[in-house]
Formats: sequence, structure tokens, C-alpha cells
Amino acid sequence: MEGAEGTPRPAPVRRRRGPTGLLIAGAVVLGLVAGTCGGYLVQADREPTRLPPLSQPTLPQATGPAPEPLSAARDRMVETDGDLRKLLLKKPSGAKDAEWLEGADGWLDLADYAGLYEEPGAVFGELVQDEFRRAAVTGWAEGESYSVEIRLVQFRQEEDLVAADYSDNNQYWAEDKETDSWPLPGTGDGMVYVHRAPETEAGHLPVYTAQAHAWRGDIAMEIWVHGSRAVSKKKIMDLAERQMERL
Repeated sequence: MEGAEGTPRPAPVRRRRGPTGLLIAGAVVLGLVAGTCGGYLVQADREPTRLPPLSQPTLPQATGPAPEPLSAARDRMVETDGDLRKLLLKKPSGAKDAEWLEGADGWLDLADYAGLYEEPGAVFGELVQDEFRRAAVTGWAEGESYSVEIRLVQFRQEEDLVAADYSDNNQYWAEDKETDSWPLPGTGDGMVYVHRAPETEAGHLPVYTAQAHAWRGDIAMEIWVHGSRAVSKKKIMDLAERQMERL
């Protein structure tokens, strides 16, 4: 390689490492090993240092008999873990049995309940994810004017308060500009709805609808009233209040 004036540049000289650097590095390593071993031996000969006592107050021991367990009338879990159908409103005297109800013997399994929706396949998967446990159903017909259907849908709720979210979702779909709504007393966020405009379908008479949605604990309540004439606020409110009292 040539320089700026055409004269060759000398090649760089690489210095060989002498023995001094190796001796110094070896001494450092031996010193570290020796120091570690010595520290370990010194620590091993010492008595273990006692830790200071934990600072916490002395809790007094309870005396007397243990409190009595809640009675079945006061323990809500006893009721909701039992026969869920017994919590449903009873059919009023003079009403006819509802022959249109899905399920068997007052129960709706997962497939039966999902089948109530327009897209049962999608709803089935959502109910599995929401930890659907079971559902109970009852209903009746009041002459030729009205039909009533009540469902109690129970969730396992091991991770989330699904019943509350489920009720809130039903309320979302119940709202529209042709619907009157009122809070359901004693429930916090329960609602009842009366749809002013009837549902119409070719070849069928117009059908008026009212509904109620609320929840308590792990149970979501649904009430549906259909009629050949408008459903009054008083009717749907009375059904919803009496059903929630049973929960």
C-alpha cells in the first residue's frame, strides 16, 4: 500500500504478549478463589444470627359458643342451590298451562336455552364461556288475551358477575324509541319495558309485548308477556316485583 507521495507505508507491527500479563491474570484469579474460600470458612464457623421477632399485636382468643349457622330462610345460597323451579312464580288460578314452553319438566338445558335465540350456535358458545349453570322456566296463558313466560338463568360465576352483565345486555336490547321503561323497585338496576308498537307478521295477528330484566346473586330473571292488546305497566311491574321477592 502506498502513501500520499508514492512511498510505501510500513506495515503495522503486532507486539507479542509476554509472560508478564499472563502471570498477573493468574494471580488475580487465585486471589479471588482464595478470598471466596476463606470467607466461606469464616462464615461456616460462626453461630447463626437469630432474626428479630415479628412485630404484630397479640390477638385475643374468642370465647363462648360459635354463632349459629344461618337458617334456610336467611341463607340465600340454600335456596338458589336447591330446586330452582321452586323460586318461580306459581301459575295463577284460572290460567292455563303453557304448552309452548321449551325444555322438560320446567328445566332448560344449555341447548334448549340457546335455541330460544335467532343464532343458537353463537349463543351456545357464549353461554359456555359465561359459565351457564342451568335455567328454570314457567309460563301460563290468561284466556285469549295474554301469555306469560318467566325464566331464571343461573351462572356459576367463578370469575365474573355474569348474571349482572347478562341482565344489562338484555336491557340494552329491550330499549328502543317505541318503548316505555321504568326502574324495578328494590333491585338497584332492574328494569321493566312496555313496547307500544305491536310485532307484526304476515298471516298473524299483531302481538304486543312487555318484558322485565333484573338479577340477584348468580341468577338473572327474564319475564316476557305477550298479548293481543297492549300490556299495561301495572301488569308487567307486578309480575316482576313478585318474582324478585321470591329470589
